[in-house]
Amino acid sequence: MLKDKIKISLLTISMFSTSVFAVEITSPENAVDIAGKQRMYTQRMLKDYAMVGMGNTFGKPGEDLKKISNDFQDHMESLASYAKSDEIKKSIEKVKTLWDPLRKTLSETPSREKVEKLQIDLDTLLKASDDTTKLFAKASGKASGEIVNKAGRQRMLSQRMASLYMLKVWEVNDPQFKIKLDDAMKLFKTSLEELERSDLTTEEIKVLLAKVKRSFMFFEMMSRSNSKFVPTLIYKKSNDILVNMNSVTQKYVALESK
Repeated sequence: MLKDKIKISLLTISMFSTSVFAVEITSPENAVDIAGKQRMYTQRMLKDYAMVGMGNTFGKPGEDLKKISNDFQDHMESLASYAKSDEIKKSIEKVKTLWDPLRKTLSETPSREKVEKLQIDLDTLLKASDDTTKLFAKASGKASGEIVNKAGRQRMLSQRMASLYMLKVWEVNDPQFKIKLDDAMKLFKTSLEELERSDLTTEEIKVLLAKVKRSFMFFEMMSRSNSKFVPTLIYKKSNDILVNMNSVTQKYVALESK
């Protein structure tokens, strides 16, 4: 069973760690999708960092952290090359300014002494990446840009919920833990409902959203419990959501790029 879970996690890594810089951005929706992944990467890197810090090797978080760091850099360069407006270029430059020192920190040995500042800095990078994604969505000029933005944001929220729990398991004291978790879960749930009701949501997408809803129930259950959960279970459930929401996002992109 453990071997099967590890295979699933490695497949997930391979799906999300392919460098995008070698691939031309082909449409406005594609640009929104790629920009949106940057948001998710900020939280995934924090999750990996905590796993490495705890000495937990499930899913090879150390390798994943290095790959995702490289992917963030590659995505950023791809988006900068594709960007048309000065406003978007300026937004990407802000992301770059925040990212450069963080990349160095993420390459160093994880420690509890560093992680509190790292969390704050990654949240700042998340906000800047979100701003960039919204600008690309607006520039698309279509409802499809916004739904790709919203679906892609679910990927980030899956990793945010997981990273918050990982820090808690690592005994990192975050007085805002409950507020951050509640906000992430509320946004995830309302966005999921909006995606389910969208006219752009096909039957095929609805099947994937139903799977996401079942996986999300795990986090709802955790939020109501005082039990200490196993990091590997958090890791797997968050990646289940990530894989399915990535498929959903790609289907929205393909639907509107035809």
